[in-house]
Amino acid sequence: MTDGPLILWFRRDLRLSDQPMLAAAVASGRPVLPVFVLDPETEALGAAPKWRLGLSVEAFGKALEGVGLRLVLRRGPALAVLRGLVAETGAGGVWWSRLYDPASVARDTEVKAALKGEGIEARSFSGHLLHEPWEVETGQGGFYRVFTPYWKAMRGMAVAAPAAAPTRSRGVERWPVGERLADWRLGAAMNRGAAVVACYQSVGEAAAREKLGDFLEGPVDRYSEMRDFPGVAGTSRLSENLTYGEIGIREVWHAGLRARAEGRAGAESFLRELAWREFSSHLMHHTPRIVSGNWRAEWDAFPWRSDNPEAERWRRGMTGEPLVDAAMREMYVTGTMHNRARMVAASYLTKHLMTHWKVGLDWFADCLTDWDPAANAMGWQWVAGSGPDAAPYFRIFNPAGQAEKFDAEGRYRRRFVAELSQAPGPEAMAFFEAVPRSWGFAPGQAYPAPVVDLAEGRARALAAYGAGKA
Repeated sequence: MTDGPLILWFRRDLRLSDQPMLAAAVASGRPVLPVFVLDPETEALGAAPKWRLGLSVEAFGKALEGVGLRLVLRRGPALAVLRGLVAETGAGGVWWSRLYDPASVARDTEVKAALKGEGIEARSFSGHLLHEPWEVETGQGGFYRVFTPYWKAMRGMAVAAPAAAPTRSRGVERWPVGERLADWRLGAAMNRGAAVVACYQSVGEAAAREKLGDFLEGPVDRYSEMRDFPGVAGTSRLSENLTYGEIGIREVWHAGLRARAEGRAGAESFLRELAWREFSSHLMHHTPRIVSGNWRAEWDAFPWRSDNPEAERWRRGMTGEPLVDAAMREMYVTGTMHNRARMVAASYLTKHLMTHWKVGLDWFADCLTDWDPAANAMGWQWVAGSGPDAAPYFRIFNPAGQAEKFDAEGRYRRRFVAELSQAPGPEAMAFFEAVPRSWGFAPGQAYPAPVVDLAEGRARALAAYGAGKA
């Protein structure tokens, strides 16, 4: 075995524990060089996720220092950067944790082939998912296209126990010079919104673990019934941390299993929601078209509108439908959006406004700090009707009905829509500080009339969807 350094190329696995790649590297006894590369694929991230990634990289760098390592930052195409570091350090291997979106797969495939061709060990690890997408198979050996049988198949599969964080690791003798994170200006596109959204971020492994603990201390008991109510703190809120790998999915899963064993009422439902995350990556791996085009090819001819003025009203949280507007404003103030609110907002855009789901998908990719390519694509196509496990074409979320059912007291709507209250709270007012100045919004403005009558919008969508099914 060579004693040449191992370059650990970190991406969306920014944690020390439940980290198979890092555990294997430490166990090897070889010198370790952690690296984060700002490559073109990462530069292409939307404004909010790129800014939030920068916070995660900063926190992870500090965590590595606690075990005797440094995170070296480099900018440029991944293969060129990694080749350069191999030449500088005499490294004998480059390791990374797998990602499954098409852009990452193409990049990683190129890197692995090139490095191996040059005699460099190139090795990828699991770590982002409980099970690799090819490990959960149907009885015929294919992949699952529907969630419920997928859940039944994976529910009983063994999940390895999470590895503990190293207390100390052997670094390289000479650390390469890295770049400064601040010079990358990852938050530049956020402009003034960053200061508002920053208050709602729980960054790093310790914060994520504390969040998980708080959830399992109480909210998990009523998770099944309360997770659909956006005005209630009824969910784990771990999506941002799982997105950047600040907490391991194995750790979260085993914590959920323990809660279920203890008889906690909502634990099974929580585990099922974690499985939805797995299922989205399962589909993205087997059908990568899901991130850019209709999963069901028969929807290619459907007459969705491209971007339009009504969609711009939707983007700005000014549709005149309080639940939809509250959802959009929650995203601008906090960086995330409650899942029930996401479904309502997506349904309104694709059905009441008959706008292509790609318009919404791209906007969420720019604005969500917990953006995940697989979950975002599957969610939008599920609501629109063009995707796997899709809602029937006649299922159209009525924002008013959803508000009555899940926000009966108007708590969520008043929390984020200032125009609905005589004395708006700080989060409703923060919306005006978070959005672009060019929108010209200011406190005290009148709330707009609805973009479309809900009954008319529903009828129009049913007619178009029905014609497409004829």
